[in-house]
Amino acid sequence: MINRVVLVGRLTKDPELRYTPSGVAMARFTLAVNRTFSNQQGEKEADFINCTVWRKQAENTANFLKKGSLAGVEGRIQTGSYEGQDGKRVYTTDVVADSVQFLEPRNSSGGGDRPQQGQPYGGGSNPNQNNQYPSYQQNQSPNQQNYTRVDEDPFSSGSGPIEVSDDDLPF
Repeated sequence: MINRVVLVGRLTKDPELRYTPSGVAMARFTLAVNRTFSNQQGEKEADFINCTVWRKQAENTANFLKKGSLAGVEGRIQTGSYEGQDGKRVYTTDVVADSVQFLEPRNSSGGGDRPQQGQPYGGGSNPNQNNQYPSYQQNQSPNQQNYTRVDEDPFSSGSGPIEVSDDDLPF
């Protein structure tokens, strides 16, 4: 049996970070995910999906995401129910996230200030993922600078414009 969910959307409000009595971090947030089709009035609608994330991912989510942040969530659907205040059974559907990816820099439309050098804003634990800042080549240490030497510049030999034919263009 397979229960996998992959979502990309924007947070509707700041994540709520809480801790269990045993000290395990848990964050809840709602992701607005646009539908791929329009309604009869030609407008795009969105689904508002409740998400839960645990442990270090929860703390990272609460620290680096806020209302309007673009995020990718991978996880599983979990259903549940409880008895409401009126005595009726209330059914819930949530996405329990295994991974929350932060899909834009913190200084863009949805985020705050950019993290300081060496402080990732990505949600994954892999420091070589493309959504981390700063980005390093896979076999390059964080302290090593990647400068191009002028005598190795492939474009420095010509003094005029570079000629490119229309046949060489990919579009």
